[in-house]
Amino acid sequence: MSLSPIPRGVYPSVTAISPEKLARRGVRLVLADLDNTLVPYKVTTPPPEIIAWKDGLAARGIRLFLLSNSRKPGRAQHFAQQLGIPCQGRAGKPRRAGYLRAMERMGCSPRETAMVGDQIFTDILGASNAGVIPLLVRPIRLAGNPGRYLRYAAETPFRLLGSRRPFL
Repeated sequence: MSLSPIPRGVYPSVTAISPEKLARRGVRLVLADLDNTLVPYKVTTPPPEIIAWKDGLAARGIRLFLLSNSRKPGRAQHFAQQLGIPCQGRAGKPRRAGYLRAMERMGCSPRETAMVGDQIFTDILGASNAGVIPLLVRPIRLAGNPGRYLRYAAETPFRLLGSRRPFL
């Protein structure tokens, strides 16, 4: 497995990632980050567009799994429960173990699994390390944490390279 910080495409949002195209590429499982990927930080309820995207995945035989590093007790689990999907909080991304546990739980291999996230150094690096297809989305909102601006600035070269090698 190659350890690369370069995603397979940069997408405006998760809803811009076509369930139909994922299915055509053989994807059966989508692991998704929560904060700044599915919803902004502190949002506790899945919005209609995320529910519709999840339903579109399901209609094509693709399961959605929430893989979050959230340290807020119960946050990821509560969100996943409302969305009706399995979840693993405190996943330890970018370490491989969280990805491997999620795939084992869902009975899928790395080549039929995609990870959707907003951060290079957790979501994308971890997916790459686990042999999972790494798909990057633009963060929903940067406001609130000065460290986030620095982290995203450091990720810029990898985002630019990833935008030149789309998966879909």
